[in-house]
Amino acid sequence: MRDDRDEAAAAHPAQRLKAGKLPPELLERCLARIPHDDPRVILWPAVGEDAAAIAFGDRLLIAKTDPITFAADLIGWYAVNINANDVATCGAASRWFMATALLPETAEAGLAEGIFDQIIRGCGELGISLVGGHIEVTPQVARPVVVGCMLGEVARGGLVRTGGAEVDDQVVLTKGIAIEGSAILAREAAADLRARGVSEETIAAAREFLFRPGISVVADAAALLRVGGVTAMHDPTEGGLATGLAEMASAGKHGLRINLEAIPMLSECREICAALGLDPLGLIASGALLAALAPEQAPLAVEELGAQGISAAVIGEVRPHDEGLALVGPGGERPLPRFERDEVARYFDER
Repeated sequence: MRDDRDEAAAAHPAQRLKAGKLPPELLERCLARIPHDDPRVILWPAVGEDAAAIAFGDRLLIAKTDPITFAADLIGWYAVNINANDVATCGAASRWFMATALLPETAEAGLAEGIFDQIIRGCGELGISLVGGHIEVTPQVARPVVVGCMLGEVARGGLVRTGGAEVDDQVVLTKGIAIEGSAILAREAAADLRARGVSEETIAAAREFLFRPGISVVADAAALLRVGGVTAMHDPTEGGLATGLAEMASAGKHGLRINLEAIPMLSECREICAALGLDPLGLIASGALLAALAPEQAPLAVEELGAQGISAAVIGEVRPHDEGLALVGPGGERPLPRFERDEVARYFDER
């Protein structure tokens, strides 16, 4: 007698997966199996949605978990900030953090202590309490992996969804791309960049992108919420800006029209990607925040962000679903590019 797993295997033959996020179609199939049988869950898992929302009286508990797998340098600090970003995009404040750290058998005591210190530092900077977790040495990993779990809260009426945008809303992008990807490559592949002619000045500047302009979008989200009119927020992570935009559109079942020339692209990112043969639109982009706002609020949001020292630009608009995802550039209009895996993952796999 065949069970559900047999039927699933027959319907979807063997598919070799690549490093990075699951293909959206596979992820959708997996998420479709989750029973939605708890009335207290306000926001269930879905492609593009950044966290879960669970009702607790007049508040919503926002729960998020995300691993850090690309970076080794400052991995504990990364874990705090990346998870706090996804709570912030829900309109919530991060409160409590837990982490599981897996260390290779080559690890020394100083590595474990360093990761602890990084997590404590990251939590302290954002006013978050470190409340638990787990750390162990295992032969199953070749380099450190940290999986974070962030809990936050927001008033019931304050929840922002990735899929909440409406047709004609303006799409705003903060800071620029690709902050995290450029920093990872400058920190983990500096020798290769030098060999390909990238200047020491560019490498040094990109290394500091973690802090300037920074991979946190907590302040970005707070500034947008002060302006009001925010219908959706999402932070583009693995797969870069193009994937973040596609996830926002998928979650809201709408289309997008994006102006390529309006996208703020950091000059260091351009230089690094050109040297390595990578596409900046597919490079992990934590540090930038995508938001959809009512048309009359978008210019006010850009102004408020600027007043807080956060650069921002209107890069496009939300369109009906049947118009698809369009990228408009000097050569005309074309479909928004799709990346099966992040450009950082592709680089490290092919190196």
